[in-house]
Amino acid sequence: MIQAIGLTSSPRKELPPAVDDVSFEARAGRVTALLGAPGAGKTTVLRLMLELQRGRGVTHFRGRPLHRIPHPAHEVGVLLGDVPGHPARTVRGHLRMLCAAAGVPARRADEILEAVGLVGLRDERLGILSRGMDRRLGLACALLAEPHTLVLDEPAHGLSVRESRWLHGVLRTYAAQGGTVLCTTADPKEAARIADRVVTLERGRLVADQEAGVFSRTRLRPRVAVRSPHAARLAALLAKEARTARRSVEVVPEGGNRLYVYGSTCAEVGETAFRHGIVVHQLAHEVGDMGPGAGGVHLSRSAGDEVRARTGHPQRATGAPVAPATGAPATLTADTPARPATDAPPPSAADAAEQVTGGPRPAPSAAPRHHTGAPADNDPPASAPPDRQVPEEPAVKETRRPATASTGRPDRSFDAPAELPPRLSARPAPGPLRPLRYEIRRVAGVGTGLLVGTGALVVSALTAVLLARIGHTPQPRLLAAWPRELPLPPAALGAGLLGALAFGDEFRHPALAADRGTVPRRLGLLAAKLLVASVVALVLAVLTVGCDAELLYLLYGPEVVEVPADWLALSAGWLGLVIGCACAGVLAAGVFRSTTAGLAVVVAVPLLVVPLVRKAVEGPSARAVTGFPARVREGAPLRWPFGGEHHLEAVLRVIAQPVGGALVLSLAVLLCAYLLTTLRGRVR
Repeated sequence: MIQAIGLTSSPRKELPPAVDDVSFEARAGRVTALLGAPGAGKTTVLRLMLELQRGRGVTHFRGRPLHRIPHPAHEVGVLLGDVPGHPARTVRGHLRMLCAAAGVPARRADEILEAVGLVGLRDERLGILSRGMDRRLGLACALLAEPHTLVLDEPAHGLSVRESRWLHGVLRTYAAQGGTVLCTTADPKEAARIADRVVTLERGRLVADQEAGVFSRTRLRPRVAVRSPHAARLAALLAKEARTARRSVEVVPEGGNRLYVYGSTCAEVGETAFRHGIVVHQLAHEVGDMGPGAGGVHLSRSAGDEVRARTGHPQRATGAPVAPATGAPATLTADTPARPATDAPPPSAADAAEQVTGGPRPAPSAAPRHHTGAPADNDPPASAPPDRQVPEEPAVKETRRPATASTGRPDRSFDAPAELPPRLSARPAPGPLRPLRYEIRRVAGVGTGLLVGTGALVVSALTAVLLARIGHTPQPRLLAAWPRELPLPPAALGAGLLGALAFGDEFRHPALAADRGTVPRRLGLLAAKLLVASVVALVLAVLTVGCDAELLYLLYGPEVVEVPADWLALSAGWLGLVIGCACAGVLAAGVFRSTTAGLAVVVAVPLLVVPLVRKAVEGPSARAVTGFPARVREGAPLRWPFGGEHHLEAVLRVIAQPVGGALVLSLAVLLCAYLLTTLRGRVR
């Protein structure tokens, strides 16, 4: 159950807030539609509910706000806009990465793909998916962790009739099995078809909160759509007969040769046209829209544009202007001349609702599947009201089904009945390996890291060859391809960029916490990113020296690549430099939420921090580090095993260097800033 209380967005400058004091409920076992025209504030309401936008008010998901839920993905499945994912990642790889983030088995990705009909596209890239396939993938991401609540922003926008019918069936099935579904739409007819309760917004304010049956009776009006070359004459005749019979009939010209007749039937309009010899090209029952937030174009009509004949007051919403909505007819029609028909009473408001709905909806399952491991809902899943019926779209006749891009086989998922993936048998307990699995799948899912590493190796090799040809470069700098004119070697810059991508890529394509829109600041996730970035930087450092040495050996002989006497200290300093740059990129991108900022901090270490550290370590303070291991050994009751004082002295020498000291200082400052932002976010 969702309880939204007093949602109000923060106003910008002197403009009124986009959402002002919106409160409503969405009960378990039911589909709730948030209806409103474009700009009415539907998306803003969802963002306020999910705490993605600043404002006032509170939203409880089964009694708890979202920031109080330990694992939001297990409680709320969200689809806002397009699927947030890297365009080069595959469909299956994206879902497997989310499985690791949510703590569900990797096989869940294949089950979800089977349920949403994307098995044939599992190896396709996210960037080439069509609108319909993107909607299916977004629904798959929302269903992945088997949440109790689905929050979807216009899920059927841009879909075909078949795709919309399939999506509505999935939502109805999900609600029938005990889940809570909240979706937005701008089409009143769609809201009447799929929802059990309709919440209407207009200009950021709540104007109606109705059961679907009441909504259909008060918001949707039956009408007869007429197309005739003599529309004006037919309108005058219909108005005259209505006045004579003292019946409430409203005739609204729709420009050219079209009419909308309210309060009559096809049979009556057809008989009038037949008696007076008027040719009719179209005669069909439709369901019009009336009231605020219609989502259609409201027609401005003057007194001369309308022909009205009234003796009573037809049923309509209080204070709401009558305006026929644009859109397709709710029933199929035949373009034939009018013929005499038997008398039939005018369609009632209940008949209007039936024109957009069909047979009975399935009742909620006796064993709900969305209540495991969560507090019980005070409101049991309610069945659909007796006057609500299942949505029924116009029949679509097709002789050939589309084939999938990868297999070439027909895709029957559109016409298949809506089925949900099987239930999760058990949720594994949270462990330290969950963020590590996620990070490994994130890194391996796209080729960005491979391209950056390859580019760093190529630039290092070319730089080393150029330095060897010029000469006057010490052997350590030659093997590391580090000219004195550059602040950092290419390998260190590549490692820093890879580290910055660890967080920067997720801020641009948030996948780990799709239910919140940003990456949560958790120490377990930070540790996993630092570990993976360090391993990648270590491999890059070793490959750089190995490739440079091999290329120099082939071009200039063995004397260029002789092993120096102090190779251990040089190796430790080289590995520490590359790994430190990678870690600095991770922390900087996590603090500033930008890949560019992360790389800028890595470059700023030798340009800005090193001169400051060099001034600090000049003089006696730098020489005092040399005797520190010996003094520690003399003062300690136990001796260093395996000559540990020599290794400690080598590490301290590296730190005593200006670049090493500046890197250590920068890492400490970035880590403190990351922890500070983490604590501040938890306090709020």
